[in-house]
This record gives sequence, C-alpha cells and structure tokens, in this order.
Amino acid sequence: MPGNLSRPGASVTSRVFALLGAFDVEHRALTASELGRRSGLPSATAHRLATELVALGGLERSGNTYVVGRRVWDLGLLVPVQAELRQVAAPFLQDLYAATQATVHLAERDGREALYLDRLSGRATVPVVSRVGGRLPLHATGVGKVLLAHAPEDVQRAVLADLARITPATVTRPGLLRDQLERARREGYAQTVDEMSAGACSVAVPVRRGGEVIAALGLVVPDLRRHRPRLVAALQVAAAGIGRSLSAG
Repeated sequence: MPGNLSRPGASVTSRVFALLGAFDVEHRALTASELGRRSGLPSATAHRLATELVALGGLERSGNTYVVGRRVWDLGLLVPVQAELRQVAAPFLQDLYAATQATVHLAERDGREALYLDRLSGRATVPVVSRVGGRLPLHATGVGKVLLAHAPEDVQRAVLADLARITPATVTRPGLLRDQLERARREGYAQTVDEMSAGACSVAVPVRRGGEVIAALGLVVPDLRRHRPRLVAALQVAAAGIGRSLSAG
C-alpha cells in the first residue's frame, strides 16, 4: 500500500481513506509521523491532509496528536443499521428516562469495546464517563458486560486475556468475569458497582432483533441495592419494545 499511495496518480480520496484507516481501537490518537507510517503516506502528505481534515471536522487535534472528529461520527450514524436503531429506540429511551430519572445508555459492541450510540443524562449526581460516539471497555460497564456475554467465544477470550483495572472495584479475574457473563445470560441482565468510575452503578439488558442480541440498554445510578428489580423490569420492557419495533420495520 505505501507504494501505491505514494505514486503521483493516487487519488486524494484513496489517500484520505488511508489516513482515516490509520486509526483503530488500539491507535486512537496519532501524531503526524505515525499517521504517515500507518497509512503508507509520505509524512508531508499525511500532515497536509490531517490539517485539512481538522478544518473540516473530520479530525480533531490535541497537542501534537490527532483523533477522529465528530464529523466522521455524525456520518457514521447515517449507516442504516445504526440510524434505524437510534431512531426506533429514541421514544423508549425517553420513556425509560421519565420512569427512572437515571442516565440512560444505548450501546452496541464494536470489537472489544462498547460503542455508545445514545445517552440521556440523569438527574442524580453520578460520575458518568460515557459520551455519544465514545467507547468504553466491555468488562467494566453494564452495557458492555451484556454485549460481552452474547459475543462470540473468540471475542470473550480476547477480552478475558486482557482485563485492565480501571478502578479498585474493576473485575480483573477471568474466572469471576466468566461467572458474571454466565449469570447475565441466565438472568437476562448484567450489573457493575464502581467498576468504571467510583460512585456509579450500572445495570443493563440485551436488545434483541429476532433471536440476535444487537445492542444493550442500560441505566447508571448511585446505588442498585434498593431499586434493582424495578430498574431491570423497566429496562426489559423498553428493550422488548425496541426489539418488537425493529422486527416489525
């Protein structure tokens, strides 16, 4: 690829896509030289294209590094599957927020991370680190554990082999996490307590289209001990409604 993209006849479009393709889950922030090396473009070309993309919102610059910009995320939301899911789910998320006053999350699995498609901020003061378009570890979030519980075995093995400790409460023992995933499949929901950020608990359920889990719906609250059954029931009603609407569409 470096030779092809370096030749004079290589199109601007192919070079821009090569530049954007330099980013992945393991490489979210790149310098201009790293962009050139990973995309196969000359450093000067990579720097020029990156500067133009920053001006257009395709990339964002922080110090000496570049990250994918919101404009690319906005375009990604036009992908038919995500666009349909967010549109169908929107009224159910609103109802769920009205019933619980908690932070509401809709997420799907993107490789070994949870990609947050939508979020409604709750009224309680809870440290929530998610953002729409952001990604968080599967093993440390409620929606992530649901998605991991229903992920292919090779994805589960990869995640279990690299359990980063984010807070003192993060589950980093593979055996314990496997037990939690089995319980999530059996009981229909997953939960976390202080695992992504101290003072935040989450509970989530799967969203199914037919028999396939395509997303997870979750809530973040200060405490789960008293209200977990009510929150799980509200989530399951909303998730079932989303699933029926998707199947009927």
